[in-house]
Amino acid sequence: MKKCLILVNAYSRLKSSLNQSARLKEEFSSLGVRAEVRPNDFFACEVSEGGDIVRTAEDYDFCVYLDKDKYVARMLEKCGLRLFNPAEAIETCDDKMLTAIALSGCGVAMPRTLPGLLCYNPEEEVKEGVLDEVERRLGYPVIIKTAYGSLGSGVFKADGRAELKVIAEKVKCMPHLFQRCVAASAGTDARVIVVGGRVIAAMRRQSAGDFRSNLELGGQGFPLVPDKELTKLCQKVASLVCPDYCGIDVLFGEGGYLVCEVNSNAFFGGMEKVTGINVAGAYARYMYGEVYGA
Repeated sequence: MKKCLILVNAYSRLKSSLNQSARLKEEFSSLGVRAEVRPNDFFACEVSEGGDIVRTAEDYDFCVYLDKDKYVARMLEKCGLRLFNPAEAIETCDDKMLTAIALSGCGVAMPRTLPGLLCYNPEEEVKEGVLDEVERRLGYPVIIKTAYGSLGSGVFKADGRAELKVIAEKVKCMPHLFQRCVAASAGTDARVIVVGGRVIAAMRRQSAGDFRSNLELGGQGFPLVPDKELTKLCQKVASLVCPDYCGIDVLFGEGGYLVCEVNSNAFFGGMEKVTGINVAGAYARYMYGEVYGA
């Protein structure tokens, strides 16, 4: 019997997450694969007293890793289990600054970005000279992001020095970054799904009252047929950081497309609803082919 593990976050109860695992289980069933959805709360691996990593989970052919716990992902891979996506891709995409670094030097246009300074002491104030540099290099409005975060959380916009200082103080003890605001794309972007190096579906997201376009924050989605330039860009980005499955957020800059973020576990419920494209089926068939060679 062909079987796989769909591993989800131990604490998440998001409808989008529950839909993702349920849809994949459904599509695997149609392919003759028994998929077991489990929260990542049962210590699937351990480091033994002998110094080896031991897999305590039952035997699966592969794992659809819908969590972002990098330790369990690394341990499962070291035990020989094939993960979709691989641990390295999950780590790179989960950290927005690491994503930018990974894509740099590869001919991928991105908004101008400054890494946030590391601060261990919450009693220390953000240096005025740091704010001066952010103003000088990026101007206003400026985007401030925590390096980790999904669904638009941890993304802020400052329209002036006072707001910048307040937000910088808020995020100073978290990994974060500062980014030039792409005014031409305020409140709108493209979300493109890539599976196995091929663009599967795309939509334009639009918000009426927020600079963020996420559907979960009230944005609307509209079907988008990507042109050759957008298709080529997204397939290149996926090949560099997340070749199995990813959702790429692309901004509409005055001079062309700018890659904003890459999501290794991009929710596809909204995409399926907006476009009518069976994203779960495409991803399930891809994984089936990679594991079973058919």
